[in-house]
Amino acid sequence: MKNLMMILIFILLLSTSGWAENLPKMIDLGADKCVPCIEMAPMLKKLTKDFEGKMDVQFIDVWEDSKEAAKYGVRMIPTQIFYAPDGSELFRHIGFYSRTEILTKWKELGYDFGETD
Repeated sequence: MKNLMMILIFILLLSTSGWAENLPKMIDLGADKCVPCIEMAPMLKKLTKDFEGKMDVQFIDVWEDSKEAAKYGVRMIPTQIFYAPDGSELFRHIGFYSRTEILTKWKELGYDFGETD
């Protein structure tokens, strides 16, 4: 019974973690007052909507949430970090990154979302 309880707790914790969906993830680290970050914001929202259930897209404001941002070792913004579904880092880019460039990079990394623009 104790083992069953531990398994249930583990499943519950896994289901509420960011990696539970087993989706490739891109985290964009920037700020709401950074010009390239502002330019990327609408495109990131559209990526989130267009690829819901296929790709996880997250934004972290490094000035608003400096503790969370520090975990990623970011030196310049914006920085985009691509992760495999298992959480391993695949690629890192610094600077503005267009939708086409993002989707092309995903394809190079083995994740084809079926479009590049």
